[in-house]
Amino acid sequence: MTFTNDQNRFLKEWMNFLKIPSVSADPAYKKDVDSAADWVKSALSQAGCPHTEIIKTPGHPIVYGEYLINPSLPTVLVYGHYDVQPPDPIDLWDSPPFEPVIKTTELHPEGAVFARGACDDKGQVFMHIKALEVMLSKGPLAYNIKFMIEGEEEVGSDHLEDFVKNNKKKLMCDVILISDTGMISKTQPSITTGLRGLSYMEVTITGPNRDLHSGLYGGSVANPINVLCEMVAQLKDDNQRITISGFYDEVEELSQEVRNEMAKAPFNENEFKASIGVNAVHGEKGYSNEERRTIRPSLDVNGIWGGYTGEGAKTVIASKAHAKISMRLVPNQDCEEITLLFKAHFESIAPDGVNVKVTPHHGGQGYVTPIDTVGYKAAAMAYQDTFGTAPIPQRGGGSIPIVALFEKELKSKTILMGFGLDSDAIHSPNEHFGLFNYYKGIETIPLFYKYFTALQS
Repeated sequence: MTFTNDQNRFLKEWMNFLKIPSVSADPAYKKDVDSAADWVKSALSQAGCPHTEIIKTPGHPIVYGEYLINPSLPTVLVYGHYDVQPPDPIDLWDSPPFEPVIKTTELHPEGAVFARGACDDKGQVFMHIKALEVMLSKGPLAYNIKFMIEGEEEVGSDHLEDFVKNNKKKLMCDVILISDTGMISKTQPSITTGLRGLSYMEVTITGPNRDLHSGLYGGSVANPINVLCEMVAQLKDDNQRITISGFYDEVEELSQEVRNEMAKAPFNENEFKASIGVNAVHGEKGYSNEERRTIRPSLDVNGIWGGYTGEGAKTVIASKAHAKISMRLVPNQDCEEITLLFKAHFESIAPDGVNVKVTPHHGGQGYVTPIDTVGYKAAAMAYQDTFGTAPIPQRGGGSIPIVALFEKELKSKTILMGFGLDSDAIHSPNEHFGLFNYYKGIETIPLFYKYFTALQS
């Protein structure tokens, strides 16, 4: 299914979308997030979606659209998000994060668009809107399509759960289709069959009631920054296993046979290290690099601050120190239970002389989808057609907090048809998405509908 004559227009529209700084985590961008919702609604209408609406929530709005032919036909619900991560640190971007530019790279000689949200998830969700336009240009649809595109995915989808629970009839579908993941390479597609869950929190260590002169008080009071660093260091042992009591109780231990099958996916450790500029991999003893970032849980400090960080010197013992900490969880680990375990453990290892505050932010459950469903088979056939090779099922290391809820509430499986690459720098400076990947997504998605409908009959 070609759309050669429309490629330049599809590219320009996507780049206009990327110019909107829809950062959901920062209240300063609220008007921009609202503008992005309006933009998505308009884009759905222009693509040919006859019914679109913006649904307000206590947070950022949800954009809903539907193209319904007949309730007896298969129905696909497309989920995505229009919000993006904060662009910080700005000084590490080679070009302004909300001024998209096309650059050629070694991996993308045909070009890639550099901007915040280029891949995660504006580029990938926009593929679905353009795929609708392409399908409608070829004739009447033989299936129903619904769109639910939200503005809070990057902050935990806090208000989507209530929306889903209160609108089950509206969202009723046979399968959920998401492009918010990646694939192995431009020549070897893959379908994500598992996601890790998430538990995210902020911790604050408070010592003295004010910043102190480090000469007058140094050595006589607990320094909150020192204490925080020592406490964080205690969260893992020498084998890089997380030390929180009960943390691994529900972790699924995959058989060696399953691990061997997963290891068949192509992976070059030297290329991996070179791609991120490190000279060694690091992680839990007894597991491969790919296992550590997909089927094993992890704990990372995402930010840490306190005291004086300006130019020159200021000799103080800070009153407070802070850190943001996230744990990626595997299926069977409950994010709320893990949050409670972390809180109890972190408070227990605090020394005398400081107070500890743990503030949970957001979380989500892990998810695994089987590969014998009609939806998976349809996706595999679509990739086979456009890439000329069968996709490999592959667990992913990221999190989409709402996916487990979809299956619980809507009783529908989710198919994760991602077109991004590990090198796309999502959540990082210089995020980008290749033109090849963008256009290949628009070409492949319509084939999913074709095969899903055929397999359903």
